[in-house]
Amino acid sequence: MSSPSPVVAPLDAFNQALLEQVHPPNWLNPTPRNPYDLVVIGAGTAGLVTALGTAGLKLGLKIALIEKQLLGGDCLNWGCVPSKCLIEAARRVALVRNAQEFGIEVDLKSIDFAAIMARMRRVRSQISHHDSVHRCQELGIDVFFGVAQFTNSTTLEVDGTALKFRRAVIATGAKPTVPAIPGLGEVGYLTNETIFSLTTLPPRLGIIGGGPIGCELGQAFQQFGSQVTIFQRGAHLLSREDPDVAAILQHRLQNEGVNLALGAQLESVALTPTGKSIHYRQGDQVHSLEVDQILVAVGRSPNVGSLNLAAAGIELTEQGHLEVNDYLQTRQAHIYAAGDVCLDHKFTHSADAAARIVIKNALFSPFGLGRSQLSRLIIPQVTYTQPELARVGLTLEKAQTQGLRPAVIEIPFSEVDRAIAAGEAEGMIRVIYDPRGDRILGAVIVGYQAGEMISQVTQTMVHQKGLKSLTQVIYPYPTRTEVIKKVADTYYQNSLLNSVSQYLLNVALKLTTLNLLIKT
Repeated sequence: MSSPSPVVAPLDAFNQALLEQVHPPNWLNPTPRNPYDLVVIGAGTAGLVTALGTAGLKLGLKIALIEKQLLGGDCLNWGCVPSKCLIEAARRVALVRNAQEFGIEVDLKSIDFAAIMARMRRVRSQISHHDSVHRCQELGIDVFFGVAQFTNSTTLEVDGTALKFRRAVIATGAKPTVPAIPGLGEVGYLTNETIFSLTTLPPRLGIIGGGPIGCELGQAFQQFGSQVTIFQRGAHLLSREDPDVAAILQHRLQNEGVNLALGAQLESVALTPTGKSIHYRQGDQVHSLEVDQILVAVGRSPNVGSLNLAAAGIELTEQGHLEVNDYLQTRQAHIYAAGDVCLDHKFTHSADAAARIVIKNALFSPFGLGRSQLSRLIIPQVTYTQPELARVGLTLEKAQTQGLRPAVIEIPFSEVDRAIAAGEAEGMIRVIYDPRGDRILGAVIVGYQAGEMISQVTQTMVHQKGLKSLTQVIYPYPTRTEVIKKVADTYYQNSLLNSVSQYLLNVALKLTTLNLLIKT
């Protein structure tokens, strides 16, 4: 059956090249080779890693991959790749604007938003071959485009064609959550799935949601020349971060001109002759703000509505989530799930890691022997703002609420020579650890390329090493990673002081005991 390509706007040469790779026009689905050893539903990161990883083992397994839109999913088409293209362009704008600090006079005459978006589409099309139909075909994967629905626990249909399977993986990802705000649907809004189709810069952009997506794109569009306002229900941006950590980025955004409406309860949205009016409440005060475009960025919800999971004997939680165990199995042991559809950490790298768990558990763990567990993963995360915010493990607030009595070492980048020389001394590193066993509980880095630096802390945690192991590492000078050396040095000094204090305390106790014995 022919499967027409979805519309990707604007349909220029770059997006046509993208479609040729990830959903070729008038694609003909293959004749099924039933039963399949593995059927993967969804061709985002989790689905592609599962299908390509299994096929790459060259075991002769029959594999089917089903996708209703574009191979590559969010990461390639509406997430990581396009957003980082925009963020990188915005970073260069900021560098030019701040060049005078270094004695360089630059006249920033204009910012060509259409050219920025065209470059994004070009880069995306260049990268798309990694996720392409042709790569799947070369590895012997049958690619089906269409909507998948279970008919029972061993069969599903793709637009009326039955596919039987021995094992299946649900990797359908997530979709933008849209809040129930009166008038929002009628007025119209953007999400991460549509904002990258823009070709003209909105003069006034309202963003509903102050999480990572809202902060990243809000800062970028402000740099490009939009007047951005971020509406956040909570008291501070990035509600999952410690307040003082989030405050560093919050102050940066405000200094760059982003308006923040914190503690805002959105009540309605309406069209006006000159734009879209957002009505919201802050405490007892009612306000309204007119914008040209609205970006909804309040989170993501699992994509499960069209799967007919009940036919396969799979139920959702009360919150509408797909429930899996620690081995990523659904209630049907031969049906697994991976990626945003079932994970709390909705990141490309966690989807990749989960897919690898699925491959091992589904194919290489006979009778359940040697299975890998989701709970054993240590997953870092990065908010790609300027400065970046990278975190792994527990925040200080969470560690304290769990009663762990953590110790904290915090070093500002204002104490790091390279950061000062580069004019990027904003931010800090905070390491939270258990002093009783030298176990790192978590860490956060706010600074330039924090996402690159967090990996060393993550690696230390994965190998169950503590801060003591970092004292043995020699860091090249001058680099920003010297901030980790300073953490290690502080830990060593604290440990030395604790050892000396303990030694003196023991000596004092012995002397006291000896004195008592002499007196008696």
